Amino acid sequence: VTITRKLYGNTSGLKSSQVNGLERLYRRYLPKERVLSGEVAQTMVELSRNVKRQVGIIVDRKGTVHYVIVGDSSGLFIPELGRIRAGRGRFRGIRLIHTHLHGEPLSTDDFTDLSLLSFDLIVALDARPERNPLYMTAAHLLPMNPDHKLWEVLGPTPVHEFDLDFPEFIRELENEFSKKAESLSPEKGIERAVLVYLDDGRSDDPEWEIEELTELALSAGLQISDVVVQRRRPDRRYFIGRGRLRDIIVRTMQKEVDLLVFCPDLSAAQVKNIADLGDIRVIDRTQLILDIFAQRARSGDGKLQVELAQLRFLLPRLIGAGIAMSRLQGGIGGRGPGETKLESDRRRVHQRISSLEKQLKQLAARRKERRKRREKNQVPVVSIVGYTNAGKSTLLNTLTRARAVAENKLFATLDPFSKRLRFPRDREIILTDTVGFIRDLPADLKTAFKATLEELETADLLLHVVDASSPRAEEQLEAVEKLLAELDLAGTYRITVFNKMDLLQNGDLARNQAQRFSGVAVSALNRESLRPLVERIEDALWGIEPGESVEPYEAQSRSDDEKELRS
Repeated sequence: VTITRKLYGNTSGLKSSQVNGLERLYRRYLPKERVLSGEVAQTMVELSRNVKRQVGIIVDRKGTVHYVIVGDSSGLFIPELGRIRAGRGRFRGIRLIHTHLHGEPLSTDDFTDLSLLSFDLIVALDARPERNPLYMTAAHLLPMNPDHKLWEVLGPTPVHEFDLDFPEFIRELENEFSKKAESLSPEKGIERAVLVYLDDGRSDDPEWEIEELTELALSAGLQISDVVVQRRRPDRRYFIGRGRLRDIIVRTMQKEVDLLVFCPDLSAAQVKNIADLGDIRVIDRTQLILDIFAQRARSGDGKLQVELAQLRFLLPRLIGAGIAMSRLQGGIGGRGPGETKLESDRRRVHQRISSLEKQLKQLAARRKERRKRREKNQVPVVSIVGYTNAGKSTLLNTLTRARAVAENKLFATLDPFSKRLRFPRDREIILTDTVGFIRDLPADLKTAFKATLEELETADLLLHVVDASSPRAEEQLEAVEKLLAELDLAGTYRITVFNKMDLLQNGDLARNQAQRFSGVAVSALNRESLRPLVERIEDALWGIEPGESVEPYEAQSRSDDEKELRS
């Protein structure tokens, strides 16, 4: 760390002799084994009384003074300290020693600085003239403990009696932090996260948003260490209250948490401010969804679209991003373009966006040609849509004997997957599985995946799959219908499919739901339950003649010329 030897803080109105006296503090060295020497303490107190302001120094573990700070009569403002922290799970390697003119105990601001800045120790000197000998009070952070205490206060104690082997004390304290955190360590390669939800009154159902944020985090492969909910108006600077943020930061140190995930979305300035305070990676819901998409993308189209969405999302956050962006070098929220240190050259980012847009236009033109060939062959296209994790891929697999990826995760399917399905009398359709929808789909994803969703525009029929087992099935149905309307697909004929009947104790519930919406109740895992759906599909496309048998499965399985068609 470069020592500038200048004074920080409130230096206006100081005499040259006072400035010289304060600057001489840079020449002081504290013994490595001591928190503070009596000589330095006495000098600081005398200077503080003289200028009638709080005086502070920031000292490293070698005893070198790196900052001299002047405050007012009641507090100090800590300057930007840079990245002094020794490493993950460790303190910053510096301590703050400052005076209290009125002998007041450690303040809320002191504990906030201790927590957010990860000081080794924070020390307050009682600068009242009548105090002889000099007294000091110290505080340090605590590892996880049954009492859920965040810190411990030592003193007040006379400075000459404060007997603490400082190097040994810090070494044991950091080891204790590491041991406690290791007891909660996830499997190798899995990141630990704290989810932070701000209930600012904008949502009609905050519990659903919290549940969905949790599912997104699990789908991204995170281990959830804690879920924090705060009800208040958003803070312009830190999104949540500074006191609550302070507590969260300490908990992240105690448990060696890698990541903070916020919902709703943060501004670029808020991401930077929180990351700078906590020395931890910070992302929001949109970036979490983008990361899931980056994990799931398999096709060339999908990877290009994900990268484009990430670049468009991150570009506004590159201005003055500093630590917040420099941490995006892998892990959740840092895949894809995050690994290329985007903040180093905005011009290159713009060039990459232009290149991606050009490539996607070329791919869109090829898809258009394929759609024209399908239309020429007069093969109907049926697209499966629905809320994420509603069972769309399972339905396609059961109907066509395909092997599309079907997992109990949000956004398990990202790339469109198509398969031919044969009906009697040489009829066939192309059945397409599409990316799942979600409430408040980020605008960058809507734009980037417009090319993929173009497939829905040419569909002759939509199968809107709803998870009938979800307590919020109707809300999810409405969310998808809203997105379809935004995509100008409200006029496309569709069949509503209430899936996962097998998860309901009373199958009549799903049937009643389906009846209300003129839909079909099915279990995508049960082929026999899909017969009414197949009849509805054929009726919608061609009309079923009286008494005609609908048996698409055998005809489909005997077909030798089936091919998987990828958009």
